[in-house]
Amino acid sequence: QVQLVESGGGLVQAGGSLRLSCAASGRTINFYAMGWFRQAPGKERDFVAALSWSAINTYYADSVKGRFTISRDNAKNTVYLQMNSLKPEDTAVYYCAAVRSTSSYTRPTSYDYWGQGTQVTVSS
Repeated sequence: QVQLVESGGGLVQAGGSLRLSCAASGRTINFYAMGWFRQAPGKERDFVAALSWSAINTYYADSVKGRFTISRDNAKNTVYLQMNSLKPEDTAVYYCAAVRSTSSYTRPTSYDYWGQGTQVTVSS
């Protein structure tokens, strides 16, 4: 089993930055693909970014390309999401997720493990 705990959310003004962290425990995630998703009130959970286990391949939603960066530190068993140039429409609960292997990084149903989420609020 993999337990995931997100942190780093908060309230930020438009144009600001935040870095979310996803700390894993229970098992090393060195060989897991990792993803970030977000869910705004009344909306479905949407794909944000994903990273292959090797960190060679990264994937981003069009809405965050050029602004968000996903990365991992295997020594710390942690995945990050650096979010720059934040917009009010980025406001949501952000979740990290892990899966041992997948061919579809953008689908929430591809992932086996989820964190509890961290709130990101961007004010205009």
